[in-house]
Amino acid sequence: MPDKNQQIQELIEHNDELENYFRNTIIPQLFVDGELKLQKFTPPAMQQFNLSASDIGRPIDEIKDNFRFPSIGDNIQHVIKSNEILEKEIQTTDLRWYQMNIIPYVKMRDNRTDGVIITFVEITMRIKDLKEQEKLIADNEILLDTISHDIKNPLANLVMAIELFKDVSPNDEKEFKSLLKVVDTALTKMHKLIIELTEARKEGHKYRVEDELLNFEHVLEDVRLTLNDNIVAANAIIKSDVKTSQFTFSRRKLRTIIYNLINNAIKFKSPEHQPEIVVTTHKEEEFIVISVKDNGIGIDESKFEAIFSKYYRLENAIEGSGIGLYLVKEIVSSAGGRVLVESQLGKGTEFKVYLKVEA
Repeated sequence: MPDKNQQIQELIEHNDELENYFRNTIIPQLFVDGELKLQKFTPPAMQQFNLSASDIGRPIDEIKDNFRFPSIGDNIQHVIKSNEILEKEIQTTDLRWYQMNIIPYVKMRDNRTDGVIITFVEITMRIKDLKEQEKLIADNEILLDTISHDIKNPLANLVMAIELFKDVSPNDEKEFKSLLKVVDTALTKMHKLIIELTEARKEGHKYRVEDELLNFEHVLEDVRLTLNDNIVAANAIIKSDVKTSQFTFSRRKLRTIIYNLINNAIKFKSPEHQPEIVVTTHKEEEFIVISVKDNGIGIDESKFEAIFSKYYRLENAIEGSGIGLYLVKEIVSSAGGRVLVESQLGKGTEFKVYLKVEA
């Protein structure tokens, strides 16, 4: 058996590692021990949930109001008993949405769960975007139903008139004019209907994209959670070096950019080694530069321009619509920026996004 001094030294080293992890993480996280007492929290958690040093050692039930999620204690107990990770989207009492992950903290020495680590990533804007998209889809379905219903009668009259035209005598001027009037009325109704629907669509379209002050790490973590299954399946490593964190831009647009670039990096991984993706940001004159670099199969230089075309797909693409990079370029270009690509076949690819933003 190891002597007492060795055990103490291992405990100190283990505690130092945990302290370093909590000190440097960019996500609100808590460490709650097996007795349901708060033992550590990250600086972002202190800010997000109004915690202070005096809360260390307090039972989670005494401070659960800080998290504005009443059942957090029950969720922690469930994870400790089941030794299984709990992942769920929660809405707090202040109507904000979070992706909450509760991970069992297992002591390697006796393989016993002795607490949990809880992570929170705010996804309020993502949920809002999803609801807006659902509404947009519903509006489109209503629009299609309206068109199919309202246009049915004038279209049927038009078809009938055309059929009758086939049998009318060129000399029967009265019948000819009567049918022509039916055609004219039907076309006028359809034209009026289309104009009304188009104008109503323009006025009723409320899916707006507004700029806001963003924290890049939070958007990156949101994308990482969304792509978690792909990341695990590919055994990919994602690293980040964020030198410029806060800037003003559309959350949904930034998320679309990061999502597509990382998803592509995973999709076009090399079969020869473990995928590694490095995401960095820095300020360069009037631009925020976001780099997504991978060690994948690479892109032939002759394809650098074509890959941004709508629906373009590389020859070795096995899935996807090919619209991802097109969207990235459209978003960036419309914001006054640009996208550059550097790549070597067999060595990987780097996309550099230059966003002209208010930092």
